[in-house]
Amino acid sequence: MSGGSKKPRVEGLPPGVSRDIFGPPNQPEPRPATPSVANGSNGQNGTNGQNGSGALPPVAPPPQPWPVNEGRWQEPPAPVFGVSASERLPAFIDPEPPRRRRLLPALVLLVVILAVLAYLVPAVLMSGSVLRGTRVAGVDIGGLTVTQAADKLRTELAAKMNKPVVVDIAGRKETIQADEAGLELDVVSTIGQAPSGFPGPVEVWKGLTGTTELQPKMTIDASQLSRTVEGLAESYDKKPRDGRVAFKNGQPVSSEPRDGVVIDRPDAVRVITEAFLRGRDSAVLTLRPAKPNTTPTALKQAEAAAKRAVAAPLTLKLGAKQAQLLPAVIAANLTFVSDDDGGLVPQFNAAAALTSVESKLVDAAQAPQDATYQIVNGKPVLVPAHRGRGIDAKQLARDVAKVVSGNGARIIPVTLSVVPPKVTTEEVTGLGIKTNIAEFTTTFDCCLPRVTNIQRMAAQVDGHLVKPGETFSLNDVVGERTVEGGYVQAGQIVGGRMVPIIGGGVSQFATTMYNAAFFGGFDDVSHTPMDYHAARYPAGRDAALLYPDLDLKWRNDSDYGVLIKTVSTGTSVSVQLWSTKRYDKIEAVESEKRDFTPFRRETSSAPGCMATVGEQGFTIDVTRVFFKDGKEVKRDKKLTTKYRPQAQTTCATSN
Repeated sequence: MSGGSKKPRVEGLPPGVSRDIFGPPNQPEPRPATPSVANGSNGQNGTNGQNGSGALPPVAPPPQPWPVNEGRWQEPPAPVFGVSASERLPAFIDPEPPRRRRLLPALVLLVVILAVLAYLVPAVLMSGSVLRGTRVAGVDIGGLTVTQAADKLRTELAAKMNKPVVVDIAGRKETIQADEAGLELDVVSTIGQAPSGFPGPVEVWKGLTGTTELQPKMTIDASQLSRTVEGLAESYDKKPRDGRVAFKNGQPVSSEPRDGVVIDRPDAVRVITEAFLRGRDSAVLTLRPAKPNTTPTALKQAEAAAKRAVAAPLTLKLGAKQAQLLPAVIAANLTFVSDDDGGLVPQFNAAAALTSVESKLVDAAQAPQDATYQIVNGKPVLVPAHRGRGIDAKQLARDVAKVVSGNGARIIPVTLSVVPPKVTTEEVTGLGIKTNIAEFTTTFDCCLPRVTNIQRMAAQVDGHLVKPGETFSLNDVVGERTVEGGYVQAGQIVGGRMVPIIGGGVSQFATTMYNAAFFGGFDDVSHTPMDYHAARYPAGRDAALLYPDLDLKWRNDSDYGVLIKTVSTGTSVSVQLWSTKRYDKIEAVESEKRDFTPFRRETSSAPGCMATVGEQGFTIDVTRVFFKDGKEVKRDKKLTTKYRPQAQTTCATSN
């Protein structure tokens, strides 16, 4: 190429590549190299010359430093015509970051994976069970299923929670056991407080590193506790006594009114409940004063009236006929009752007083007769009713009250009135009283005071007729058990304690009646099982009776009447129901006894202590099944009865 030729023009250099790589600007082009000649032709000492056709190329210029952007490292460029893909990246991108910057994201990802695994693995293992570390009053239930936790709490915790509470009643101590208060561990609610299911991260951490303390949930059977308080009250109440006038040997004897104190029932239930639920071991029961209804002035007035009443006989006159009510008869049927205003007013039982003298004034053939049935040779025979004539007892009662009050003469004219029968023939005719459809008998030991009460109640119920659709109430038919009504004091369990009451022991008659109605197929309206099981009664089919709170009621749901007949002996009582049979057979299907609880032993020095034989508690189910034409036609809902353990009580003798 001639010396006038220009440098080749190269365009499109990569960013950062200087044109200086091609030499200084306007530098002459080097001549083509000529091979050297041996022996140094046209040179000296065989050295390449600078001039002439055989001279060597000029010495290369010193290397220039590669320009670098301040603060950023760049690699030198590759040859212009061999540019790689990475060399075409913008200058501000590092094509190859340092090793530590490449490792950082990987480490972060690894930590995240390990953290997730650290949560998920224990969470999966903990799911479906109570959170680990969960404790209830010291009992560890963590890691157990709900069912396992419930079983463990019932086994280990129930005994711990069933601690008794000692109550102070006017300085005297009584121990209330947990079962007497109806205290029970609510296992479902207790476990319901514990975290379960699939745990969250916080719960997993807590389950691995800490504990969760839960308070046990307890429940109180208020009705059971009320009965227990009532049993305490029977022993500790000193009820107020109204001033009264009674007759002794035919002469009036007055008793002054007296204040009393009684256990505050609602407050006692509240205090005992709080003691059990809050873990206290003692409580104080409040006695509140109780005032009598009558005043001393009213008592003096009643005493004067009683003296006037028995000062002489009362003469009843009917035409030419006369009869006398002697002072003894007057005294036996005269009482003074409160008028709710502090006074006492006379009340005379004229019907009872007339039984001894009415025949002297009225012929027996004129007396009314109630319709009834008599069982003759094993079959019911209707005895028709008829109206009669008799002395008007209501009017006589008013006349005697006037005499007692000092406003009437001692000769009392009486009048006859038409007296209808209490039960008419029409009421009992066509009621289908044909056969004995159910009968039940219970036995007892001879000659105890309770036997008198059982026999007396049986006599009162004998012959009672229950009409179709009518509900029979034992308390309504018999009324309050009183000494005047022929009842005596005997032991009866009230609220878990054996206490002496008037009419004690009549729960046995109620149980006998309940079973007769049960096998007669009649509706059970209301009955209360006994607190404790007695071997003489069928398990799950007993009935407690206490006036007026505990009653036995059953409904005659048939289209026929039901005649109640009773038979009592010195060692047994039977109840028969006469009607029309509706079912071939009625059976009581009983489950196995379960959930046995042992009884405790205790010694009592309380006044009136009555020894008892210990009985373990248990639970049983009874289902009534009805059969007709050889097939089951229906069955009642299962009845579950839970009996408490009855303590074995030994009465300590005081020195």
